[in-house]
Amino acid sequence: MALYDLVVPPTHMLRQLHDLVDFSFVREELESRYCLDNGRLAIDPIRLFKYLLLKALFPASDWDLVERSRSDLAYKYFLDMAPEEQVMDSSSLTVFRKRRLQDEKLLDLLIGKTVQLAQEKNLLKSRTIIVDATHTKAHYNQKKPEELLHNQAKKLRKTLYGFDPSLREKMPKKPEKSTLETELSYCETLIETVSAWEGWTEIPAVGESLRLLQEMVEDDQEQLRFSADPDAKVGHKSADSAFFGYKTHLAMSEERLITAAVVTTGEKNDGKQLQELIQKSRAAGMEVETVVGDMAYSEKDNLIAASQEPEFQLISRLNPLVTQGNRAKEDEFEFNKDAGMYVCKAGHLAIRKARQGKKKRGKNQRDTYYFEVEKCSVCPFKEGCYKEGAKSKTYSVTIKSGEHEAQMAFQETEEFREKAKERYKIEAKNSELKNRHGYEVSSYSGLTGMQIQGAMAIFAVNVKRILKLMEEQKKETK
Repeated sequence: MALYDLVVPPTHMLRQLHDLVDFSFVREELESRYCLDNGRLAIDPIRLFKYLLLKALFPASDWDLVERSRSDLAYKYFLDMAPEEQVMDSSSLTVFRKRRLQDEKLLDLLIGKTVQLAQEKNLLKSRTIIVDATHTKAHYNQKKPEELLHNQAKKLRKTLYGFDPSLREKMPKKPEKSTLETELSYCETLIETVSAWEGWTEIPAVGESLRLLQEMVEDDQEQLRFSADPDAKVGHKSADSAFFGYKTHLAMSEERLITAAVVTTGEKNDGKQLQELIQKSRAAGMEVETVVGDMAYSEKDNLIAASQEPEFQLISRLNPLVTQGNRAKEDEFEFNKDAGMYVCKAGHLAIRKARQGKKKRGKNQRDTYYFEVEKCSVCPFKEGCYKEGAKSKTYSVTIKSGEHEAQMAFQETEEFREKAKERYKIEAKNSELKNRHGYEVSSYSGLTGMQIQGAMAIFAVNVKRILKLMEEQKKETK
């Protein structure tokens, strides 16, 4: 270890992380997934887990990640490898993800470990959680599998032409008809051709583009044959902006440590995840007395739940359109606060709304939301929702003035305004996850893959934050 003491200083993040976290829990949790008395000796699950943590800290393909660990001594120190030790094959990471980490409890386990670590270091003192949801685009878009392969092959060719335009003449012939079979066959031929050209794959830009195409053809071929991404759904960021993918609903302490997370498909309502986020935060060891969130969390069920707990405060500004009231079919239509419209269970967003009735006339006003008849007529959930041949499909919500008088009075107080100012912190955390840890786009296909990615990314940002808090704590004690 004397060599590592020279080249990996105590201030290096990976050295600090190695010394801070006891990763033995990984082996304990995964022991039941291994055969202890048969087969060849397995790669240590702690090392495989650390590789995935490095992938979350420094986003890269599996191949590039393992290749870097061949020569980066900081990586080797973190992975508990001897300087001269050979690295494993990158395919072992794929097997580890698919066979060992398929556990719904992984996300809660990793968050719980970081919260426990923060409490042991006396870093977690607040009793307030800030809640929000961040969206992640699906690994595959709403495109046909052959389109995805075609586009990635095109990117590889353009990268090569940027270095040598004459390579156009050496490329394999493109398929005349684009089908999944022809595109797969062409991509396999293209990979073989480029791989045979001596020296070209050593160019970083070419090598990375080639490996991305290889992973798409080889590692994800099964998903490509069945669906681009069967679990991903359409969500809405605003009335005219949509995304195809997933949502991660987060709860974070005032110290900027994530205390709970729920990964859902993209169309799910933010407010309905609040009670689960509170329960998970408390299960992780966090005392929760105050919740800070945007208007999505001020729906009726959440206000009722908050009122039943003494000394509990919900810092979420009311929006009359968000309150649930006694709506018909309220389980089938949910309000999207970003778009300001309702979404049906098929994920279709209302195209316009109109308010009916007049104020102070004895009857409550109603907001009527209009959906596209063309979509409703072919919707798989149309039975009992859309009448065949109808010229319009609407959904109405009664606006109940005075329903939330206590919350309306509370949100006008100075205490409410001051606590609401803390909400910006979780926006910064969402940005960190996306811009520094690859959370903008899902790395894998399916909801389970998104949960694994979420678990590793959140574990990474939490341990980084713990290191930062420890540094600040050390400065204060001097």
